[in-house]
Amino acid sequence: MVRFKNRYVLCQVVAEEPRGRPCIEERAVGSAVKDAIARAYGDYGLACCSLAFTVKYLNAYTGTVLLRCRKDFYRLLCSALPLVRQLESRGLRCPCFLSTLHVGGTIRSCQKFLIQYNRRQLLTLLQNCTNEEERQRIRQSVLSCSLTEEQSQSGEEEEEEDDGTETD
Repeated sequence: MVRFKNRYVLCQVVAEEPRGRPCIEERAVGSAVKDAIARAYGDYGLACCSLAFTVKYLNAYTGTVLLRCRKDFYRLLCSALPLVRQLESRGLRCPCFLSTLHVGGTIRSCQKFLIQYNRRQLLTLLQNCTNEEERQRIRQSVLSCSLTEEQSQSGEEEEEEDDGTETD
């Protein structure tokens, strides 16, 4: 049996009006991307990319989208993404475009890239702060995203020690 290899394309929805982002749905992103592929490559391109095409993850508040397609056709997908000009969901049209951030072979590699990307964005914000209160909030955000995994592991270790043994 042969395993089909996939590529995961991490994109960011850049909307002209950021308040329009929460109305974005997976179905709207998927249909807009498929329409762009059909416009660029016709029926052949649409058939090639539709084999394993799915929207694996969508965060409407940050505008992060993770798309999956077959390894052989990910270049078709990436070249059609700039043709997406608007997303339509619930009868509303949101003018926006998709910016490709990363192409990876696994969801895990895309997650690692996204963590590094968000950390760099926070550090850029930190450098552009105007007052000390903003600096403190951004520093707290940077520390919370880097220490979350370590804190959860140390918390689990403490619970195991408390549950398992009794000292005199």
